[in-house]
Amino acid sequence: MNLELTETQTLIRDTARKFARERVAPQARTLDREERFPTELYKEMGELGLLGVNIPAKYGGSEAGVVSYSLAMMEMAAADASTAVTMAVTNMCAELINAFGTDAQREKYVTKLTSGEAIAGSFALSEPHAGSDPGAMLTSAVKRGDTYVLNGTKQWITSGAYAGVMVVWARTAPTGNKGLSCFIVEGGTKGLIIGKHEDKMGLRSSNTVALTFEDCEIPAENLLGSEGQGFRLAMTALDGGRIGIASQACGVGRAALEAAVAYAKDRKAFGQAIGEFQAPRFMMADMKTQLEAAELLTLRAAYLKEQGQPFSREASMAKLFASEMSNKVADKAVQLHGGYGYIDEFPVERYFRDARVQTIYEGTSEVQRMVIARETFKLLG
Repeated sequence: MNLELTETQTLIRDTARKFARERVAPQARTLDREERFPTELYKEMGELGLLGVNIPAKYGGSEAGVVSYSLAMMEMAAADASTAVTMAVTNMCAELINAFGTDAQREKYVTKLTSGEAIAGSFALSEPHAGSDPGAMLTSAVKRGDTYVLNGTKQWITSGAYAGVMVVWARTAPTGNKGLSCFIVEGGTKGLIIGKHEDKMGLRSSNTVALTFEDCEIPAENLLGSEGQGFRLAMTALDGGRIGIASQACGVGRAALEAAVAYAKDRKAFGQAIGEFQAPRFMMADMKTQLEAAELLTLRAAYLKEQGQPFSREASMAKLFASEMSNKVADKAVQLHGGYGYIDEFPVERYFRDARVQTIYEGTSEVQRMVIARETFKLLG
């Protein structure tokens, strides 16, 4: 097993790191407090190739592979998890359209996503009563001549108020997962109504809204894949998306650990730095071990996907472990800061808030355990 990065992977990581440290990190606290969606950053990220890391160059991507994408996500999340999640969903939408779209759809929509022209992509699967169970979806798509008419409501849609390209799931047949289809919807389409911005605990500069479709007409050519193929497309996208969220979790965990170490070196109690006491040192040793284990699980899943091998179980394992890790590491980082960890003068309180959702979105930890158990029974049964 070769754990050394290739020249391309190193270049993408270093590009993301430089941008994250110089452009994103300095304003992360302000963006969080103001709940401001930084559209200018995503345009710059498009120019750097960070919105289509695993997309062919002919469609504006970096064509650098899944491992490079994971590394770039870690760097971005270490600076600001809100920016990272927008980057993740945009990459995910571009990959899905690239994988299942027609040449015309790739030319029109993938290039808008990778260049930053679309600002961001949105992944509209969840509904008020259909999150982990897509089969309960109620949004409908009825074909009328050369259009589809969409009606229904989507919930928890990342970047929904700003996205120029949305991938939307709707029901084209009465019941079950086999009745789901997938569509490309442009931001600003008549009949697409943007809900209020959710006032969230964390990821506060990432836009999250409900979307309502009221007789929203889209061209029939915007069907992604074929009718009834929507569930397969959703599961394919979520498998890859879990690598993105695991990478995000690793970035937040790394930032929390680095902040804790810096504080432990500087803060003195009883005549010495608190980092000299055994209890904090053991705590940080556990944090570092958990972080590196999560990074290795995540990069393994990314490598398998890049090689075209099955990776569903490995992606779920990475997402489960990394998201749980980031919550534990951020919690310990707050604890090591004492009272200072509870105020926004120090970044660990933001890391703590940002980490919490990682065990929920892109499939809860409980869903990941179901996937891992199912695949393990197949393998060992």
